[in-house]
Amino acid sequence: KKMANRLLVVDDDASLLLAVSETMRAEGYVVVTARRGAEALVRVAERLPDLIISDIRMPGMDGYQLARHLRSAPHTRLVPIIFLTAKDETADRIAGFRSGVDAYITKPFEPEELVAIVAGILERVERTRGDLARLFGENEKEVAFERDEELTDAEWRVAKAVAHGSSNKEIAKELNLSLRTIEGHISHILDKKHLSNRVELALAIAGHKVPD
Repeated sequence: KKMANRLLVVDDDASLLLAVSETMRAEGYVVVTARRGAEALVRVAERLPDLIISDIRMPGMDGYQLARHLRSAPHTRLVPIIFLTAKDETADRIAGFRSGVDAYITKPFEPEELVAIVAGILERVERTRGDLARLFGENEKEVAFERDEELTDAEWRVAKAVAHGSSNKEIAKELNLSLRTIEGHISHILDKKHLSNRVELALAIAGHKVPD
């Protein structure tokens, strides 16, 4: 059975946060929530969501800043982001798209429209991953992830854990290492293998038989 997609909903309005969350849970999604941009980053660090639905106008870190922060980090730069906002001015939409969002929905939102947009984006992501996996399997220049001298034993263990879908926090606990150490290992692996993010790393490993 396919695992349900995980969504992160960010909004400082409690009633809207509940409305969006319940709408998406009713569609079978796993939903986690945050009331602030900074809290959203904590949720993302705990476990990477498949898609983020965020308000723009929030105290502290607003939606634009949140989107730019996520787009600037290698492991979150591909996570789809939808802006939900009361602002429907062209300048706001342009600012949103410039910060890297995938869709823009105005409040009050139509549940069916939100559901359709989320489903469409996630289907596109799934197709893209499938295409990438096939490319990695067919391309003779694909990154070689057989056990080699390029990765240390520790880096290899971390790389396999990433491929299995574990979060940095879970890997740190499993290997009894600090979160900072795990982040350092992943950074070194990406550099050594000339990869951009965790998705590419996981796909690179998935294209090969990973030894136990």
